[in-house]
Amino acid sequence: MKTIVICSGGLDSVSLAHIVANERQLTRLVSFDYGQRHRKELDYAALCAAHLNVPHDIIDLRGIGAALTGSALTDDIDVPDGHYAEESMRITVVPNRNAIMLAVAFGVAAANGDQAVATAVHGGDHFIYPDCRPAFTEAFEAMQKAALDGYAEVSLYTPFVHRTKACIVTEGARYNTPFAQTWSCYKGGTDHCGRCGTCVERREAFHLADITDPTTYADPEYWVEAIARKELG
Repeated sequence: MKTIVICSGGLDSVSLAHIVANERQLTRLVSFDYGQRHRKELDYAALCAAHLNVPHDIIDLRGIGAALTGSALTDDIDVPDGHYAEESMRITVVPNRNAIMLAVAFGVAAANGDQAVATAVHGGDHFIYPDCRPAFTEAFEAMQKAALDGYAEVSLYTPFVHRTKACIVTEGARYNTPFAQTWSCYKGGTDHCGRCGTCVERREAFHLADITDPTTYADPEYWVEAIARKELG
């Protein structure tokens, strides 16, 4: 099945791209510049496209991102430290981000004769991000079938939506995903900070999957404290 992958350059989407390249027909990667402070992730998406030898579209949504105010990812607001499953992480929500990106990606797929759009939303996202939950992805696919009725048949492929990030690491490793060539940190520094929600989740995922984490973290041990705090509630 001819499939495009929405690729941020992060561990999840780069792993998904490698899985699709092996299990389906990967036709292109689509990335979005929405003014995110960690825009360097797009360089890693480009590396992934080059590695898999597929076209890479970076779509400029900076004007839209500027209007979606109030998020630590796009405004001058500090990215909080801690685990994803903490209330403080809600400040990292960019309203409707996935819905906007998916709508554009479905248009790209329809225009190019692709049969599916793949996105790497996973079970760990559900607590914080409403547009990563199964109810959203199912409703979105139904909406797109109506929007493209009579023009194109494009499905939504979300193989991780009921799975953990540790599962993604395991599956990514099976297809030799170059994890060192992925970027997760929301702070966008020289190295992964090791303290933001995505860094903590990334470090935890490698630990649970029992796979060596090749990432350099500014604070490599903070994740243990963050997980302990989450478990204490």
